[in-house]
Amino acid sequence: MCQPTTKSRSLQSKWKLHPHLSTSQTTRAFTPQETTELVSRPGVRRTRTRSYNLFLSAVSAGCLLAFGGAASLVLTTDPWRAENAPGVSRMLGAAVFPVGVILIALTGADLFTAGNMCKRISVWELLSHWAICFLGNLDRSLFVEPEFHNILPRGVGCNWLVCLALYLSVQANDLASKVIGIWFPIFAFVILGLDHVVANMFFIPLAIWLRAPGLDVGLNIWKRIIPTTIGNVIGGAVFVGGYYW
Repeated sequence: MCQPTTKSRSLQSKWKLHPHLSTSQTTRAFTPQETTELVSRPGVRRTRTRSYNLFLSAVSAGCLLAFGGAASLVLTTDPWRAENAPGVSRMLGAAVFPVGVILIALTGADLFTAGNMCKRISVWELLSHWAICFLGNLDRSLFVEPEFHNILPRGVGCNWLVCLALYLSVQANDLASKVIGIWFPIFAFVILGLDHVVANMFFIPLAIWLRAPGLDVGLNIWKRIIPTTIGNVIGGAVFVGGYYW
């Protein structure tokens, strides 16, 4: 559970001086309560960040996620494998896509869907942070077609896994554990075909640039961006942020 702010300021010094008080000697991981405390502090700091700096950080996150998406496409678009071994293509693509999220987590860039709630900021600060991150991640992106009621639950499941990945990365103490903690949940969401609004901000504009047929901008915003965003917010804020708080 989130502790008072005065205690939060003293926790880090205690952990530095007495790591045995807060981490297991066998797993080298923080407890869930301590992890929630660690997750909440940078969230508070980011809402106090200047809008310009926050926007640039969000643009950086969108670019890093696009690197992972591009690497995934290289492995999933091979014609022979797509026809003869589609399952292998999907697994390989899912295996490399987490690179983008790992880079975001380790560099501290701001991803719209990674927000968690701990009742330390106002609703206005939360919404402002979300809006700036969303626009920075978006960067002129457009969306495609499936139905609202199909996309919404896929968005919930996706960001549930994404936020768990970032939660596990905070819980770990060493770099290898952070990478592994991020990799498995992201692998799961990609191979399951769940919907992540920022990932779509790379794939769909790429399809438009390649002149894919049937991309109606207005209809696709209604049928993709809105349900995916709502689902991502529910998955992260309720099932991770709300639950662990």
